[in-house]
Amino acid sequence: MDRPWGLMRGAARAADAPRSVKPGTVGRIWRFARPYRRWLLAFLLLTVVGAGIGVATPVLAGRVVNAVVAGGQVSAAAATVVGLAAGIAALAVLEAVTGLVSRWFSSRIGEGLIVDLRKAVYAHVQRMPVAFFTRTRTGALVSRLNNDVIGAQSAITSTLASVLSNVIQLALALAVMIGLAWQVTLLALLLLPIFVLPARRMGGRIAELRRESADLNAQMSSQMTERFSAPGATLVKLFGRPEEEVRDFGERAERVRDIGVRTAMVSRVFVTALSLVSALAQALVYGLGGYLAVTGVIAPGTIVTLALLLTRLYTPMTALANARVDVMTALVSFERVFEVLDLEPLITERPDPRPLPPGPVSVRLRGVHFAYPGAERVSLASLEDVAVLDRRTNADVLHGVDLEVGGGRLLALVGPSGAGKSTIAALVPRLYDVDRGAVELSGVDVRDLSFAALRDAVGVVTQDGHLFHDTIATNLRYAAPDATDAELAEALHRARLGDLLDALPDGLETVVGERGYRLSGGERQRLTIARLLLARPRVVILDEATAHLDSESEVAVQAALTEALAGRTAIVIAHRLSTVRAADEIAVVEAGRVVERGTHDDLLALGGRYASLHRTQFATHPSDDDVACLVPGCDLVHLPAGDGKPLPGSNVAVSIANDRIHRTR
Repeated sequence: MDRPWGLMRGAARAADAPRSVKPGTVGRIWRFARPYRRWLLAFLLLTVVGAGIGVATPVLAGRVVNAVVAGGQVSAAAATVVGLAAGIAALAVLEAVTGLVSRWFSSRIGEGLIVDLRKAVYAHVQRMPVAFFTRTRTGALVSRLNNDVIGAQSAITSTLASVLSNVIQLALALAVMIGLAWQVTLLALLLLPIFVLPARRMGGRIAELRRESADLNAQMSSQMTERFSAPGATLVKLFGRPEEEVRDFGERAERVRDIGVRTAMVSRVFVTALSLVSALAQALVYGLGGYLAVTGVIAPGTIVTLALLLTRLYTPMTALANARVDVMTALVSFERVFEVLDLEPLITERPDPRPLPPGPVSVRLRGVHFAYPGAERVSLASLEDVAVLDRRTNADVLHGVDLEVGGGRLLALVGPSGAGKSTIAALVPRLYDVDRGAVELSGVDVRDLSFAALRDAVGVVTQDGHLFHDTIATNLRYAAPDATDAELAEALHRARLGDLLDALPDGLETVVGERGYRLSGGERQRLTIARLLLARPRVVILDEATAHLDSESEVAVQAALTEALAGRTAIVIAHRLSTVRAADEIAVVEAGRVVERGTHDDLLALGGRYASLHRTQFATHPSDDDVACLVPGCDLVHLPAGDGKPLPGSNVAVSIANDRIHRTR
């Protein structure tokens, strides 16, 4: 029964079989397999031994029958039969041992290749720019690390061994069968198309059903992934669509069920037909072989040998008929892995990086021109789930930007959405490289610094600080792996999360949930600030760090930010002008250009774009002047109610009780 099922699987794969792979793929595969070459040689030798045993056993079985029917002296015949039986038993034991040892080598080589490929891909992906991740479907990338890597290793441990074993078995079986009875062998070969053609025909139908089922399962997986996330589940509940979601999911699940039933029936018909053909082939072999034995052309035991070798003939032949499918499928899996490895990282580290001078760090953008990289430079069509990558050239986002902020001083960037403020902020930690001009830290081009030096020097707090689905301690130690629990607790208190930490039963071991959704928005943001405090960067970038917070959370976050900015060089991006009016310098950015620079008072007196923004904002939100500011040197915060209790160690006073900051969620 194994033979028809194997044929069915091989034929089904034929519908999806690729036609070619890129030149050089096999050579690259060998470079990955080279560390395992000795184990691979032992594995292949054991495969050869196993193939030989598979042919030797039927030959001995036929000799047993010949010894039984030969007559003659009983004791001699009995001794021959016992000896042959002992030989068959010994071969069975040897085959079992060989199979176990071969399986150990196979699994050790295969799992080793999986580890090597996954490590190589994961390490390479870590070097890719942010633009790569903004275009890539996460599921497609994960599939490269799972399905394609496993498919790739099968080229070494399954496909290669299968081809070698089948070639040897086929050659030995043909040689023995021709030597025993060429007439029976010819009949067996004539029946082979009856075995292969149904496999090809039915296999195509099975492949179609398999593809449809895979598509539906992928749709269900995508639906579950989106709807089971905290934001997705919230959206479903807010718009009252649970029943519709259940109905859509149920319809897909029912279609998968129906396809499963059809696949099972097609497969059963296929297997039944091939089993029938196999039985008929056996009957013809027994008929023709029996006739030849009766007429004295062949020995009676030869019939048994031929019948047993028939499986050793059909199985390798049909498997080799689909060998190209298996080989090409495995090679394409390797090719898909190499596709990712061949994507050149746009941001690379110099082999001889320069050191960053000690002390406060100044930041300077000198004549910076920048356009976001096109898809062909950072992505693959297969990872974006598109037929062809977008070939359009992106226009410049920044046009000759010149900015400078001295060590320990604060620069605020303001302007309309899409002006280029966040792009400027992304160039400083080198999330992207400039096209022309330079970004310098204390006079050193960021491209000349090591990645480690740059990450140690620059810290960023975004408007949606990301947290891993892990404990508070693990999220904090991402910035400082060697930090003690006491240092973590101190950072949390400095980030105004001391009360929250004291209220949590598990303390630092509290799991924050996916993307930190078990915490409020303000608590998540302050946790990212605590992480920044542990990193101790000399340059801090705040990119709309309080954009989506309510007033209470904003007050606490801004107080934590005051702590984070103390004594550090800072670049603050803010839409709310009242939060940055005490900055050392304010730069107004429009359409990728700096159109105004100066202090809050100077820019108001200038009566230009900043003054216009100020008038518009305070005409629309007159209470904005009463919210906390992001920079040191602001006056007390004024809120409608509260006790005016100051936050310890800060020049910002919060007119709201601490127990109201940690509201019940």
